[in-house]
Amino acid sequence: MKKHTLFLASCICFFFNCEESKSQSLKLITVEEMQELVNLEGMQLVDVRTPSEYLEGHVPNAQNIDFWDANFDANIEKLDKTKPIIVYCKSGGRSAKCASKLAAKGFEKIYDLKGGFSQWKFEGKEVQK
Repeated sequence: MKKHTLFLASCICFFFNCEESKSQSLKLITVEEMQELVNLEGMQLVDVRTPSEYLEGHVPNAQNIDFWDANFDANIEKLDKTKPIIVYCKSGGRSAKCASKLAAKGFEKIYDLKGGFSQWKFEGKEVQK
């Protein structure tokens, strides 16, 4: 009985420690915070919308890696895990899934734009076509 209790306690501690480190590497940010972060040296900015959405307008200097592309996982593996990364999509759904994937793959600092590109445009920020 003691072995089972000890094992269960170890599993719980492991789970919460993993979740804690994941939450420390991933942060939901506002448009204002993103605007400050995007200009930092080494920051990677990734638009995970489809190519057609990207061509309609995107945050300046963002690279497009389509979340729905069959090669998505291989494409994000080409990014530098040691450099901070900002991800965004249209409204936050795809980028949240992408951010979770990045955290699972060992990316050290991940920022996800709250409200996505829709919020960026709503707040009147610069859009590149």
